[in-house]
Amino acid sequence: MLLIYNNAAEFEAMPQDEKSAIFAQVDAVMKELQESGEWAGGEALVDAARTKTVQVRDGSAIVTDGPYLEAKEHLAGYLTVDVASEERAVEIAAGWPDAFRWAMEVRQVIGEG
Repeated sequence: MLLIYNNAAEFEAMPQDEKSAIFAQVDAVMKELQESGEWAGGEALVDAARTKTVQVRDGSAIVTDGPYLEAKEHLAGYLTVDVASEERAVEIAAGWPDAFRWAMEVRQVIGEG
């Protein structure tokens, strides 16, 4: 799984042509993954401000809006790829536009097989 991190405030502040270039890069990577058969799924996530953080302490659920305020970069989405090696997953993550500005995380999914 490739976890996409970005900073929504920085993204929103970008000029439209820069945003369009990022989406064009995403489209190119997605096309490559679909054509190679490596694409297994993925989704963008709603703005981090619309999330809930849940913690249970002393038997009670504590629910707060959004992630921790100190965090500037948030999980923005994920890709699931079916690749032959971890190296290939890292290669794909390195080609994703968010890796150039923020971060991508590569994690193996624990499967049944």
